[in-house]
Amino acid sequence: MDLGLNGKSVIVTAASKGLGKASALEFAREGAHVLISSRNEEALKDTVEEITQETGNTNIDYAVCDMKNADDIQNLVEKAVSWNGTVDVLVNNAGGPPAGRFLDMTDDEWYHSFELNVLSFVRTIRAAVPYMQKQKRGAIVNLASSSIYQSLDNLVLSNTMRPGIVGLSKTLAQELGEDNILINTVGPGTIKTDRILELKQIVADKKDIPVNQVIEADEKSIPMKRYGKPEEFAKAIVFLGSGANTYITGQTLVVDGGAVKAL
Repeated sequence: MDLGLNGKSVIVTAASKGLGKASALEFAREGAHVLISSRNEEALKDTVEEITQETGNTNIDYAVCDMKNADDIQNLVEKAVSWNGTVDVLVNNAGGPPAGRFLDMTDDEWYHSFELNVLSFVRTIRAAVPYMQKQKRGAIVNLASSSIYQSLDNLVLSNTMRPGIVGLSKTLAQELGEDNILINTVGPGTIKTDRILELKQIVADKKDIPVNQVIEADEKSIPMKRYGKPEEFAKAIVFLGSGANTYITGQTLVVDGGAVKAL
């Protein structure tokens, strides 16, 4: 299937590692011009080199961007437009909020999580949409969490902020549909990334058991009996952002190997 991404202008935020990096890599395989961002310039340089070597796609670039900084976000979008003339696909991603229970969280942590996991998405979309409206097409994919369907233990900030992204996406699907701009939300279940391993280590430390024991119990609870691979998650992102998707918008997809039991 031709996904129609060759030469398209794609932005993937928080893409120096993890699911953002995996998504950028899959877009690069399809011939897109991919602009990635994170706060760490050295990590970005390494990621650009790695993606270029693995895919043979030399149209990969980066911009240093703190997703809590409105000016950085504006500059990110402007760089993509300066480079490629527009933004065809925007993949919104941001680091997960800290783990913890409700009474553990301070006001500063609530504000930080809102700015990073909700307001940053608002800002990138607001900056990119005028270019999509001008060309009467575009795709936005917002990365969230399986907590959009089922709350996760010890992750009150994620359980609160991630569903807000679903509400945003649903609203914008209504407002932007007439401009042929498709916007969807994708939540990862237990995908094997550094973030997941970090969270599992926290659980292991609290229970005073080896982290492998936590992981083995987790895998047994997943119908497919294993953690997902980042590239498996990324393929869903690429499809929703591609020309192969022409009528799916306002939807929420969880890539979790069947782990979420909620309807």
